[in-house]
Amino acid sequence: MARLYREHLSVGRSVLGTVLGGMLETAADGAWIFTDDGRRYLDFGGYGVFILGHRHPAVTAAVHRQLDKHPLASRVFLEPVAARAAQALAARTPYGLDHVHFVNSGAEATETGLKLARAHGHTALVSTAGGYHGKTLGALSATANPKYQLPFRPLLPDSTVVPYGDADAMAPVLARLGDRACVIVEPVQGEGGVRVPPPGYLAEVGRLCRTYGAFLIVDEIQTGLGRLGTWWGMDGERVSPDVLLVGKGLSGGVVPVAAAVATAAAYRPFSRDPYLHTSTFAASPIACAAALAAVETLDREDIVGRAAALGDRLLADVRAVCAPYAGGLVREVRGRGLLIGLEFTADQAVGELILELVARGVLVNHSLNATRVLRLTPPAIAGEEEVRLFLAALAEALRVVAARVGPAPE
Repeated sequence: MARLYREHLSVGRSVLGTVLGGMLETAADGAWIFTDDGRRYLDFGGYGVFILGHRHPAVTAAVHRQLDKHPLASRVFLEPVAARAAQALAARTPYGLDHVHFVNSGAEATETGLKLARAHGHTALVSTAGGYHGKTLGALSATANPKYQLPFRPLLPDSTVVPYGDADAMAPVLARLGDRACVIVEPVQGEGGVRVPPPGYLAEVGRLCRTYGAFLIVDEIQTGLGRLGTWWGMDGERVSPDVLLVGKGLSGGVVPVAAAVATAAAYRPFSRDPYLHTSTFAASPIACAAALAAVETLDREDIVGRAAALGDRLLADVRAVCAPYAGGLVREVRGRGLLIGLEFTADQAVGELILELVARGVLVNHSLNATRVLRLTPPAIAGEEEVRLFLAALAEALRVVAARVGPAPE
């Protein structure tokens, strides 16, 4: 299989797969992934997608029903599943965010938000250092990482990057740009290394946008739908964006789907002309069946409350496991809900730790915009067995890595 990857997919992925053991991922269920050699791996990674775990019964049943009935639409007639999924999602977004534009991925959701801003004349992009919004050309313009940007420059013109979590630094930029500005920001930076801003940051960004007439996009592709222990990361911040970006967990862990949810005023250009921004497979019946079932399951099973409780427990337990290495190998453990980051002092620590955890049957993620941060995004359905296994594996992996890359402090 590594040969097929080298010849037809990616040499780099072939090498990475070989380094990790060369196993083939063949099945998944709940918090577990299974490989062709009969082993199973606890999935505490998944890049934030699997808040419901893998193959949640309610979502898979809904997708099976839709698959057997009508998986793709003609796009000529009105399609009822998309309408019901949009209604369900809009019912759970903050007030005024009522118009849902379904797409196939988070990057496409970002593109939708940026194009809506441009349709209203907001052509000056303001993003934050460490932010991650996707790798398509428009989204990449807001993903302020030279590693990913340099090969594709020039990107969108008139783009400005400001420090994350610092509303005072954003104020003069918006004062200069005025109503040409489009601000895109995450409630917590995921790929940026699980960076949690100070309380009131989003509220102040929202106030600045209102003051200067800027268009505001809040990217909740990773943080929304319960990941932070609240429905939305911006809950409690009294912020009213023009567009909310949704993805990852909207799939239910079964079918890729994402969305941009906008106010009536922000969405007017696309509402007036439904062909202004389209995608062949966007809002497909099978994807919308997954999205509808995912939203309903989040509500019915109180996944948001479970994420909050499990997140509090895991953050405390992970900090306790890391405590012997604080001030040495481990710089900080931080997070909200089920988005937890472990920041290390050594460049190689994250890669070493990922390998050691894989060897112990646990999968986690690195952070694309923060190479020293290991990221945990476990499912809210994880039980006591899974938590105990993870903590034991983490403790042993830390002991091995600390001995290899530097001694633990006394």
